[in-house]
Amino acid sequence: MVSKNQIKLISSLQQKKYRIANQLFFAEGVKVVLELLESNFELEHLYTTENDFEDVLFAKKTLVHETDLKKISALATPNTCLAVFKMPREKEIKKSGLIIALDSIRDPGNLGTILRLCDWFGVEQLLCSKETVDIYNPKVVQATMGSIARVNVNYVDLNAFISDTQLPVFGTFMDGLNIYKTNLPQEGIIIMGNEANGISEDLEKMIKNRLSIPRFGEVQKTESLNVATATAIILSEFKRG
Repeated sequence: MVSKNQIKLISSLQQKKYRIANQLFFAEGVKVVLELLESNFELEHLYTTENDFEDVLFAKKTLVHETDLKKISALATPNTCLAVFKMPREKEIKKSGLIIALDSIRDPGNLGTILRLCDWFGVEQLLCSKETVDIYNPKVVQATMGSIARVNVNYVDLNAFISDTQLPVFGTFMDGLNIYKTNLPQEGIIIMGNEANGISEDLEKMIKNRLSIPRFGEVQKTESLNVATATAIILSEFKRG
């Protein structure tokens, strides 16, 4: 059984202010939960409809009915498990190699996908502006499919960070250099802009390396690429060298 207090607490974690107040977040689905259990994230409690997760201490695991899981799930169709984890402290920013910096990314799916891309392409550091969606938003956690455990994420004042960095800074613009014809380094900061407005004016002034992903369609009426799709192309080109 899930108590009323547990339901109230877990349901409240769908909102950022309660996640911060309780220093807790939750993940759903066997794959994501297993990934987090095998990482440095500390488990608060696990709720599952199956007699599984044998390595989890009995005191931290509750076998629940599907109807109970539905009461605490953020999904339209609940999975078989939900786990509540403690929010870890932010680690020190890694100021070397390739770094992705997000300027006011608002869509949870985009942030989760970009984090997965960082994991895939071996980018260890993801910087987020203060206005970017919370990494512990349930939809973000779900979209990362476990990659949240392997990429260092920090929320910073991007303007201050970029103005102080010694690394080359890159941004994507319609009038930038063709990324397919540009020699790209293996170290630098790549800024990805807001879904609707792109990179902010203040940040744009600090970007010395302007790149573009050219359109190849004959009509060329598509205004822009989805930010996660653009990130995938950009990281692929940087890694290809």
